[in-house]
Amino acid sequence: MAATGSERPAEPSVHQLRLFVVLSEELHFGRAATRLFITQSALSQQIRDLEQRLGLRLFERNSRAVALTVAGRALVPEARAAVDAIARVRRIADAQARQISGRLVVGTIGAEAAMPHTRAVLRTLLDRHPGMTVQVVSLNFADHFAALVRQEVDVMFLRPPVPDGIEVRQLAAEPRVACLPADDPLAALPSATLAQFAGRPVVAMPEKVPRVWWDFWAVDPRPDGSPVRYGPVVTDMESLLHAVAGGEAMCFLPAAARDLFPRPGIRYIDVTDLTPCSAALAWLAQRRDEPGIAAVRRAALAAL
Repeated sequence: MAATGSERPAEPSVHQLRLFVVLSEELHFGRAATRLFITQSALSQQIRDLEQRLGLRLFERNSRAVALTVAGRALVPEARAAVDAIARVRRIADAQARQISGRLVVGTIGAEAAMPHTRAVLRTLLDRHPGMTVQVVSLNFADHFAALVRQEVDVMFLRPPVPDGIEVRQLAAEPRVACLPADDPLAALPSATLAQFAGRPVVAMPEKVPRVWWDFWAVDPRPDGSPVRYGPVVTDMESLLHAVAGGEAMCFLPAAARDLFPRPGIRYIDVTDLTPCSAALAWLAQRRDEPGIAAVRRAALAAL
């Protein structure tokens, strides 16, 4: 049936709004299409359709550049908020579906999946709840706290400290050690003090990593007030170890890294005046009493 003049145009879809947000960030159809895993022509068609539905021109296009119009700029924050809201609805729905089905998604960082305390907790959980399905996923430095907040994982085995809104149960404690390039003069020593590392660059983390977490692991500020100089940004253990082996920076890690992450070009030494670290099970405070999360919390208490 043909549309009449009194009919309202179709509402924009969430998919179209998501494409609009990405294109507004890239301002390049090729890059945006690559990021979205669609063809450039499909992206162009969807944007044209979105403009028709809204009755607005959102982008100025020519052979050299893409720019947001005034209307486009005004709509970006609202479109982003709508996309984020729908994503939150989907994540919460997925979390509730997992709860109903007895499926628990467990996040880990670094080598936490291989640690004795992690295996003990999960073994106790499955002994107590043989019908529960547990999926273990490995996360990187940049996303591990965000995965908890977004409810992509239900609980997580990680290394504190944690930002507000996340609760933990400590599972183990151990010293921290310095991870150095093998040709660093300090690498030949069995141990050193924090003051001896002054001036050496420390690997940096992406901006979205909570500052409270990385300040602890970078030992920033240092007890004597000396500034911490940062080196390259790393996102996971492999990129961290690569940066250290290449002589670009150093870092501080749990002592277990000696056995779990031996690499050519890297040496681990003790730090005599560095406070220890802990390993913990973490969950969102607002979800602590959900059945699956409560079950793994009780398993952690019983196992340890």
